[in-house]
Amino acid sequence: MAKKRDFYEVLGVDRGASADEIKKAYRKLAIKFHPDKNPDDPSAEDKFKEAAEAYSILSDESKRQRYDQYGHAGVSGAGGGGAGGFSGGFSMDDIFSQFGDIFGDSSPFGDIFGRGGGGGGRRMKKGSDLRIKLKLNLEEIANGVEKKIKVKRHVTCNTCGGNGAKNGTSLTNCGSCNGTGQVRKVVSTMLGQMVSTSTCPTCNGDGKIISERCDSCAGEGRLLQDDLITLNIPGGVAEGMQLSMSSKGNVPPRGGIAGDLLIVIEEEEDSQLKRDGNNVVFDMHLSFIDATLGTSTEIPTIDGKARITIDAGTQAGKILRLKGKGIKDINGYGKGDQLVHINVWTPQQLTSDERQTLESLRHSPNFQPKPGKNEKGFFDKMKDFFH
Repeated sequence: MAKKRDFYEVLGVDRGASADEIKKAYRKLAIKFHPDKNPDDPSAEDKFKEAAEAYSILSDESKRQRYDQYGHAGVSGAGGGGAGGFSGGFSMDDIFSQFGDIFGDSSPFGDIFGRGGGGGGRRMKKGSDLRIKLKLNLEEIANGVEKKIKVKRHVTCNTCGGNGAKNGTSLTNCGSCNGTGQVRKVVSTMLGQMVSTSTCPTCNGDGKIISERCDSCAGEGRLLQDDLITLNIPGGVAEGMQLSMSSKGNVPPRGGIAGDLLIVIEEEEDSQLKRDGNNVVFDMHLSFIDATLGTSTEIPTIDGKARITIDAGTQAGKILRLKGKGIKDINGYGKGDQLVHINVWTPQQLTSDERQTLESLRHSPNFQPKPGKNEKGFFDKMKDFFH
């Protein structure tokens, strides 16, 4: 699968572009790559959908904020398809219905965008989003994980197919709005006639009238039930990150596009390893004897146990680095490391024989502190590892 392009690059705008600049850029690209305008170019539809997906993210303030902070993973990592949905399930009609109104009367495709050019056509409804919290342990965060969860959400009624009519029978056009879902009101003023539109009160914007309601959903066209959803969580997610799964939210009443499922990440605290960005830190406590003579020992890592060698004469505060034993970068730039922080443990209770042995060594030349010129302090060591 080709790597997804940066959304700002797709629209040809700077990262600080205003909402109006983003809207104008999308309008220009949508007209340029409209399939009807490019019948001999099979790539035009892909470019059209790519621009629509970029606009769906950057025109939404909350999605744009997540994208700016976490990249594509922040808005599409959980669903396998794009967060905007266009690459992962929306049809061309969905795009026209959701974003057609930005073209207005000047669009050369007025009969398609907005279903009437002037915005008077019935818009495709979108259901509400759902938000859940998902707890992950350090191993799942580090390597990514597939989770199957049950979510209670509104889904399409199978009995009526979502239209709310008994046994899915056909609906009739609303006589008040002629099926548009909106009514026009013309008011004469000193400056001339002014036209306003509002939701049709007869059909509540549906454009259709149900003569006999479905027994299963009582005319709602949807049912509230548990839905088993598979989440593909990428490695490198962080506490508070919000992922978006397109079309897994609530289905609106009597047809339309389902909202999104928003997954908020929560990190379970590990009893031994601590996260520091993409690195993990392990505090290792060595006895005075092991630090002096050296030893070989096992330590915990994200992927299980690992054996390391402690050199003779290891000093307290030394930091060992295990390359690639950390957390995957959310944007795919390799993995972090595991840092092992050496703590030399000083015994607090001694027997008389132990005390006598140590007293005999107290004034030995080899037991006198003699830090070398090249030995760095704690803060200098930390700078070497993190900068």
